[in-house]
Amino acid sequence: MNFNNCDEITLIFDCDGTLVDSEYLCNLGLINQLQKIGIFEDANKLMKKFRGWKLSNILIDIENYYFIKLPHNFIEFYRLEVASLFDSHLQAIPYIFDALNLLNFKKCVASSAPVTKIQHALSLCGLSAFFSENIFSSYVVGSWKPEPELFIYAAKEMCSKSKNCIVIEDSNLGILAANNAGMKSIYFNPNSIQINTEFTFEITCMQQLPDAVKTLITDH
Repeated sequence: MNFNNCDEITLIFDCDGTLVDSEYLCNLGLINQLQKIGIFEDANKLMKKFRGWKLSNILIDIENYYFIKLPHNFIEFYRLEVASLFDSHLQAIPYIFDALNLLNFKKCVASSAPVTKIQHALSLCGLSAFFSENIFSSYVVGSWKPEPELFIYAAKEMCSKSKNCIVIEDSNLGILAANNAGMKSIYFNPNSIQINTEFTFEITCMQQLPDAVKTLITDH
């Protein structure tokens, strides 16, 4: 499959849950820290509820639900816990290497996570070379999904027009952000989770990604 004639296309990837299988680990890290202050939750339950959320909004929701105030250093210790879990358990999404090797386009990552966390995850999973320095974070842009600014910023930095960008996301908020940015979107949905936002294409396995991109380009 040769896409070399489609140089204007830019693929914008989310990171957590799209490139790396990190959603459960992130929520497990949250669970482990909450247990230290006497709050016991289920990681899978939180993963389903908070997929794609901004961390500060997650913590506000937890504080409001339990009528508590989290310790001032909670985020610091949460980040350390997640980094440790990543070191021990993080894996790339199945077939993502094959898909990325087939997709001969400009590629970047646009994630709500801090740059250091994105870089750590990509490095652990051997994915860094696919994106080089093309890593964009909400913490740098100052805007979080579903706001469109992160994707718009990424497109500008990649010298691409929004209409020539395809966003690959695994969350409702990410797909909504792509729509708000005027970009096409591919919803990566391995767990068959229904969302209430319209997407351009849906896949359940990264083996399907090259053909999905080809279809969207053909319709371009």
